[in-house]
Amino acid sequence: MTTPTAARRSLWHHHDFRQLWMGDTVSVFGAQFVGFAMPLMAVQLLGADAFEMGLLATLQSLAFLLISLPAGAWVDRWRKKVVLVLGDLLRAAILITVPLAWLLEALTMWQLYVVAFAVGCIAVFFDVANQSYLPEIVPGDQISEGNGKLQASQQTAGVVGPAAAAALVRLVGSPLTIAATAVCMALSSLFVSRIRHREDAPDPAARRPLVEEVKEGMAFVLGHPLLRRIVACTGLSNLTSSAVFALFVLYAIRTLGLSETTLGLVLSVSAVGGLLGAVSSERFGRLVGEGRAIPLAAVISGAAMLTTPLASVLPPAPTLLVGGFLISWAVVVYNIAQVSFRQRLCPRQLLGRMNASIRFLVWGPMPVGAFLGGLLGRELGVVPTMWIFSSLALLAALPVVLSPLVGMRTLPRELDALAADPAESAAHPPTEEKAGPTA
Repeated sequence: MTTPTAARRSLWHHHDFRQLWMGDTVSVFGAQFVGFAMPLMAVQLLGADAFEMGLLATLQSLAFLLISLPAGAWVDRWRKKVVLVLGDLLRAAILITVPLAWLLEALTMWQLYVVAFAVGCIAVFFDVANQSYLPEIVPGDQISEGNGKLQASQQTAGVVGPAAAAALVRLVGSPLTIAATAVCMALSSLFVSRIRHREDAPDPAARRPLVEEVKEGMAFVLGHPLLRRIVACTGLSNLTSSAVFALFVLYAIRTLGLSETTLGLVLSVSAVGGLLGAVSSERFGRLVGEGRAIPLAAVISGAAMLTTPLASVLPPAPTLLVGGFLISWAVVVYNIAQVSFRQRLCPRQLLGRMNASIRFLVWGPMPVGAFLGGLLGRELGVVPTMWIFSSLALLAALPVVLSPLVGMRTLPRELDALAADPAESAAHPPTEEKAGPTA
């Protein structure tokens, strides 16, 4: 039980949060390594074209479209710590097959497809459990602080990870760089296993049919008008950005002529924007209002996406650096604001299903976007495809720009009339004074 005194202290004094933070930090460093090395391996060692790169990116996120809804209900039935530990161990075991196949001269694109899909399936359960676990181990009024610290470490990995991955690729090659990822995942499972918090096992007698539980999570998300708008914006943004990033390594290496080292530097320096976003999100929310922070960040990230195709006509590295910095900053600010909002709004017994429903709605479009990016990249060319989807990324902000969020400084902190009666909410949109929780 967390005492009021402990709740006021920084989470750095919270043993369980430190273990979760260390595990998450090691894990995201590993994800940076594999995210950098696997596309390079496909392009440089296996000669992948635009369609094959799109297909690889599609398979990496396809599981969120296929199984994320039942995964949320399943995670709510399990101990989340067990899901996290087993998830890291399984990903480590699957990833290590890539360097082994390379050493045996048996590596193919088909193996990369299978590995990408399998790791993606595990990530569905892992990510739902990870987002649902933080409210279990820290006090409610420190959830935003916890998300900020986790985002800070994730963005630090984004800064250091690509440069470190580029150096490893230069030193030992991309297959052995993926071996380092497997080690990171194993270390992550060790840290999380040291968390002392004892979860109460969900009562099997209280379970209802899986379809009913899935519907309950989806109804919660779609029944709240603010969550609906946030989900629409995030889903559209993910669709367009997935199309762009599916081709990004191919675009940077073959179209822009960047080396692996320059590409790693671009990604690392760009990620400084995300790190700044993690440490400044709370202050930005106080300055403009936590409600307004969401549409403002969405507009900035959408506009900054246009720098990606602009790099084909302007100096490429500086253009990508500026655009990447702004995109990373805005995306992190947006995510901290909306994730903290929905975590504190949702009843705890519904957290897994709520997060899974949102992941289905906002990550489900990612494989679609990646596939469309690869398909149009082959048919129209990489640069025209970049222009099409970067332009659509700006339009993705409309659901939150044309919403009550623009007029709100404070977001609700519990279920309120806004969710209970959407029709009445539409007729009487919340003002700054009415944005807080109601009875």
